Amino acid sequence: MKIRDIDLGERPVVLAPMEDVTDASFRILCREAGAAMVTTEFVSSDGLVRDAAKAIAKMHTLEEEAPVAVQIYGSIPEAMVDAARMADRAAELAGGHGADVVDINFGCPVSKIAGRGAGSGMMKDPDKLVAITEAVVKAVRKPVTVKTRLGWDDSSKIIVELAERLQDVGIEALTVHGRTRCQMYKGEADWTLIGRIKENPRMRIPVIGNGDINSALRAKEMFDRYGVDGIMVGRASFGHPWIFTEIRHYLDTGELLPAMSVADRVALAKRHFHLSLDLKGPVTGVFEMRRHLSCYFKGLRDFKDTRIKLVTSKDPEEILATLDYVAARWGDETPTAESVYGL
Repeated sequence: MKIRDIDLGERPVVLAPMEDVTDASFRILCREAGAAMVTTEFVSSDGLVRDAAKAIAKMHTLEEEAPVAVQIYGSIPEAMVDAARMADRAAELAGGHGADVVDINFGCPVSKIAGRGAGSGMMKDPDKLVAITEAVVKAVRKPVTVKTRLGWDDSSKIIVELAERLQDVGIEALTVHGRTRCQMYKGEADWTLIGRIKENPRMRIPVIGNGDINSALRAKEMFDRYGVDGIMVGRASFGHPWIFTEIRHYLDTGELLPAMSVADRVALAKRHFHLSLDLKGPVTGVFEMRRHLSCYFKGLRDFKDTRIKLVTSKDPEEILATLDYVAARWGDETPTAESVYGL
């Protein structure tokens, strides 16, 4: 699968953009684990245009992450064009590697974004959505991709027609989450319409399916059943960045890897923690690792007090000592997939 000249290989597995999750430290781990491409946290077009330091900082990427997409969102055409141009120049503005792809977020369902007409709120106005996309494509040099949903609600699942329109204005790959905006993340993702996009003989660009990919078995099933070019993993990567290794190994060999031991999870959590400290400093690095440390050890018995200590301590040395304690106490255990991920 290629996005212009970016070769992601056969049946690539990519990391979804997730606010407060897919920072540089996590993206590096996922790339090392086998993610074919990663995406930044979504960046507000309004924030970029206002020269908000936090928004610009989100565009900072590293060579170790490449290929990496910078994702923008918004509902004001002029602001989206300006933001896309800034994402196109991310290396110049934010330093680091920059963007290999400019991705547009038309999929985020949270009220503070969709309620303002951005993210999946754009699904209510497909003409405006397509017009913004066309303007962005014309404004930048990098390939433009889109991530979206099936539609706003069950009565307006417009994605099959919309996919053609987006292709026709120049996007070079499309990712579809198999839920409507009104579903949020409830119920089971419906991939049937994603399959219909792939069945459309007019579609030439790669189609990436997203939603409920929580295991290697599920990933292969979606590739085989719906014929997608790639799949995107989101929430199942929380505290589980090695899911990309598990999926890649199964797709390539047909064999399931054994579950990772707690001792190995501790080693990976410590590497993640050190990356976070190096990239963000001791205060922000500790604070932003809490959401990850709370997930690395799901399924362990009698772990509540230790988890609380991991996510409340402000001292890096104390956190590292607690992780050493986890390895000593539970290191030989291997939580089952059922207990950890509810499979």
